[in-house]
Amino acid sequence: MKKLLHFLITGISLMACNHHISPTKTKNKTVMAFKKADWINNTDVYEVNVRQYTPEGTFNAFAKELPRLKEMGVSTLWLMPITPVAQKNKKGSLGSPYACSDYTSINPEFGTLGDFKALVKQAHSMGFKVIIDWVANHTGWDHSWTKTHLEYYQKGTNGDFKIASGMDDIIELDYTNPDMRKAMIEAMEFWVKECDIDGYRCDLAFWVNLDFWLQARTELEKTKTLFWLAENDPLEHPLYYQAFDACYTWAWMHKTEDFYKNSQDIHIIDTVMHQYDTVGDNHNAIPLWFTSNHDENTWNGTEYEKYGDAAKALAVFSFTRNGIPLIYSGQEMPNHKRLEFFEHDPIAWNGKYELHDFYKTLLGLHKNNPALRTADAAATTIDLSNTTPNNVLAYLRKNGAREVLVLLNMSKQFVRCTINDDHLTGKFKDVFHNVEAYFTSQKEFDLQPWQYLVYEK
Repeated sequence: MKKLLHFLITGISLMACNHHISPTKTKNKTVMAFKKADWINNTDVYEVNVRQYTPEGTFNAFAKELPRLKEMGVSTLWLMPITPVAQKNKKGSLGSPYACSDYTSINPEFGTLGDFKALVKQAHSMGFKVIIDWVANHTGWDHSWTKTHLEYYQKGTNGDFKIASGMDDIIELDYTNPDMRKAMIEAMEFWVKECDIDGYRCDLAFWVNLDFWLQARTELEKTKTLFWLAENDPLEHPLYYQAFDACYTWAWMHKTEDFYKNSQDIHIIDTVMHQYDTVGDNHNAIPLWFTSNHDENTWNGTEYEKYGDAAKALAVFSFTRNGIPLIYSGQEMPNHKRLEFFEHDPIAWNGKYELHDFYKTLLGLHKNNPALRTADAAATTIDLSNTTPNNVLAYLRKNGAREVLVLLNMSKQFVRCTINDDHLTGKFKDVFHNVEAYFTSQKEFDLQPWQYLVYEK
């Protein structure tokens, strides 16, 4: 969903839930501890824009891309909303996929329920996990509930439905209504039981009361341990980590864009980076890092409009810092086009996939090197002391004997950088060039503008 008004504060009431979760005390609050799916510790997320992925814009057409994505190393597929789009007050000729008209039906643009089940089954057989977008805060104007359950909706000042902030094609649900909450949870459960999905990416999660998400996760986890991803920045709404496994890093995205475009001091992004290192409790806080997604691509520009020459260095950061990396549809080409949101505007695939190997290397490293495991108390991040701290981000990820060294030249100039830190020692391999290097004594690196170096052992 287009991310408007991030400063809005959703009311938070902490409801005590009594199934499959247990409270643990911290200094200032009670945190509800859910079981996490073990596969999320080294997963990645590939966002699928079904409408724009192929000329056909269908599940069946997208399914033909699965072998390529598997070979590239993708682990988890996130499909943007698969439910039908409301027609009343819709935007453009097709409307927004985030303006739902029925929570338990398939958008006919994409195919049938049988087509979706077949896609999930095929994806599972190939080793993928599948999560779907869930839009809980609001529906479209002609959602089925507007005809059968008017009481499920908030009322505006004129007595009509309350329009969602900044978006007049959607109307807000009333989370004080227990029957609506029950119906919403049953709708979510439908996709788990009927289609065996593996989790949810929850749109504008912080616009919905936290106690609902705690209730929903408690109920759904009776059926299956799912992956819960929130469109919510924990630096703004940290308590939402109680209900979710991972959250967005909007603040990092905005600061890095400002840094690149306005030549800000590297210490500004360094400060934000470390804020994500410390948010949450007991390694439960997992940041989702990205350089693009459907909102950013459409409304603010591609990663090349936002980051220019720094785009690939920031992608390397997304895969090597503690957290989960995200790839958006087409980044492996790479896609230099803003995709329309309310029309059919297929990605202009050219068959070259120029960044396939770049992402394959990063996906393989993230999946296979234990030093990059997230939510793992044994995996640590060490920021390395270096002679050019105003230009270079240098850090070491470590888990036992396994390590990953990352150097990012975040500047427009050539830099000769020396790591003067005893944490870096031993034999490594350059992951992009398969060349061995020894860092016991020689720790000097030459970095071209915006260059990245990644080594592992």
